[in-house]
Amino acid sequence: MNKELEHSFVEQLQKHQNIVHKVCRLYTNNADAHNDLFQEITIQLWRAFPKFRGDAKFSTWMYRVGLNTAITLYRKSKRSINTQEFDSVEFKIKAEEYDDTEEQQLKLLYQAVHQLNDIEKALVFLYLEDKDYREISATLGISEVNARVKMNRVKKKLRTILNP
Repeated sequence: MNKELEHSFVEQLQKHQNIVHKVCRLYTNNADAHNDLFQEITIQLWRAFPKFRGDAKFSTWMYRVGLNTAITLYRKSKRSINTQEFDSVEFKIKAEEYDDTEEQQLKLLYQAVHQLNDIEKALVFLYLEDKDYREISATLGISEVNARVKMNRVKKKLRTILNP
């Protein structure tokens, strides 16, 4: 790969690396798994970058590669490796005036999302990232109508999980 292409890749990856971190947070339960998945997604992006045609935005393409990589590894790991809960290794300092309401709500949301299947997780993730249904459908490789229908079903499913 030539230096110009390499420089372009590194620049785009640095600019949009939060996308990869968000995907990793969605599909992992601890810091080591997060780092491993980040590395694997980066490798897959690097391998696929010469074929990136620019038909879609780089971030959309990055979501697609990242989610496909995460889903593939997630399915493999479900067959063989049990992971430790992320919250049990997370270090927290709480001040007396600290209001953890938002943190608790996020924790409940992540617990609910972890109960969804792979595609539903990706759909919720993209929806929460304020992606429109056109971009969601392009990223997941489904029609816009299908994305809307699936999202409505997932919303109902999340409501029943969060409000039993």
